Amino acid sequence: MGGSSGGAIGNKRKIDNYVSWFEIPAIDFQQAVQFYSTIYQIEMPQTVTDSNSMAYFPVVNGVGGAVIAGPGSVPSDVGPLIYLNGGDDLSVVLNRIEDAGGRIIMPKTLISEAAGYFAIFIDSQGNKLALHSQH
Repeated sequence: MGGSSGGAIGNKRKIDNYVSWFEIPAIDFQQAVQFYSTIYQIEMPQTVTDSNSMAYFPVVNGVGGAVIAGPGSVPSDVGPLIYLNGGDDLSVVLNRIEDAGGRIIMPKTLISEAAGYFAIFIDSQGNKLALHSQH
């Protein structure tokens, strides 16, 4: 997916967003969809084909993403770390993680007054992700 919405890099124009799409891998697709639906209190539209299943995070503006299960979709707690939007206060989402089947590995932590807060968790599939919010 991708491309640069801010113009050509060769012309030294800045890219508007360095992330254009994300996919969170799952082995147990329905369990993963239930996890994210629970922590965000959302309904995730789904597309299921013979080769894979995807459930989409509903977005109005900004970067979208999905939970995906199928060939090559292997959950991991190593590699790049995706920071999910924690809303106005990431504590709201963070407080639902353990009941939904995840594990908090770093509690809500202040980065700086300007940058806000973050927390790190393991989802129901074993993926390591983070939450970020200004408060």
